[in-house]
Amino acid sequence: MDMQMPARSGREASELEQRRLCKIASSPHAYVRGSTAQFYELIAAMPAGSLPEGPAVWICGDAHLGNLGAVAGPDGRIDIQIRDLDQTLVSNPAFDLVRLALSLVTAALNATLPGIVTARMMDAMAVGYADGILDPDHAEQDIAESEIVATTRRRALGRRWRHLSRERLKGKDARLPRGNRFFDLDPAEQAAFEALSRDPEVHRLVLALGGAEAGAEIRLLDAAYWIKGCSSLGRLRYAGLVEISGGARPHLALLDVKEAVPFLAPPAPGADMPADAAARVVAGARALSPNLGDRMVAANFQGTPVTVRELMPQDLKIDAEQFSRGEAVRVSGHLAAILGRAHGRQMSANARRSWSDTVRAPGQGADTPGWLWSAVTDLMGAHQRGYLEHCRRIAREDLAA
Repeated sequence: MDMQMPARSGREASELEQRRLCKIASSPHAYVRGSTAQFYELIAAMPAGSLPEGPAVWICGDAHLGNLGAVAGPDGRIDIQIRDLDQTLVSNPAFDLVRLALSLVTAALNATLPGIVTARMMDAMAVGYADGILDPDHAEQDIAESEIVATTRRRALGRRWRHLSRERLKGKDARLPRGNRFFDLDPAEQAAFEALSRDPEVHRLVLALGGAEAGAEIRLLDAAYWIKGCSSLGRLRYAGLVEISGGARPHLALLDVKEAVPFLAPPAPGADMPADAAARVVAGARALSPNLGDRMVAANFQGTPVTVRELMPQDLKIDAEQFSRGEAVRVSGHLAAILGRAHGRQMSANARRSWSDTVRAPGQGADTPGWLWSAVTDLMGAHQRGYLEHCRRIAREDLAA
């Protein structure tokens, strides 16, 4: 970091927006990940009946490839679940399946895989998702395991605090490294973060996850504004480094404080959800991703609803920007099964059977339902056009600069 640069200069709204725009211009897949609002605008513009109406359940709302991965539970268990629930709400589960399919197909095109592989991926997604709905506890046991998913799980199992420290803290143990990602707080923010760290619910969460002994305490060592992700750029995002003392040996924990935002998908009619955005995210996480939901609390930061969670070294996103033909099909079926499990365990047995039949209704491919094939191919064309227009805008702004 240039030491002559003001500590908060990287937080300017215009700079964060420019960073976000450039990030989603990096590839068609990045554009799909960063254009959730456009996705739902396109869904809303489809003719009535284009998508079936599934049982009203908690959905991710933004179930793209990057939002699934290894998630550690409070008891140390590691599962592949949904990692980001910012857009969660009670709605139509078809939205999640279409969003995941669009993301996977776009990733396949990025990997220059032929169209016949895309068709087989769609078939595998329909089968995997339907199996996940019907057997939410054991569906993954009966499908071909993806090597990408298996590798992610193995890597997660071997990770410890030192790995998280090296990646996030540059090996430091008492201060968050200032630079391109971490920036100083102003006095009001610092006071608000200190108050947040003393919140009884946050205190309970950190001590429970750390396996602390009775009477243990937490002490805030450092806090900073955190530039992270894509959709969260420009919104409140903070990191806090805390020390847990009172046990045999003091140890550290890293807190992620994230602004809770309104959802973009249309809610199910009469959906019963918390009015507070942070409470809604926690409720959705507990329904869809228990490992993550049990590690989150809803709080308030200077009048803004936020979620607070402790980052675990075992939390890893799935890195699948490049894959072979066979692996593309396997990872599609595997991730769709995980999504189907998350939806299916919220449904009654009758609802599971009915929704599974709808998903398995044959269409263009051997197993792909016609509505899924049509929705994804139409969305692909619209997103490709949108991506090129976005890149042209970025190129013109660079030239103007």
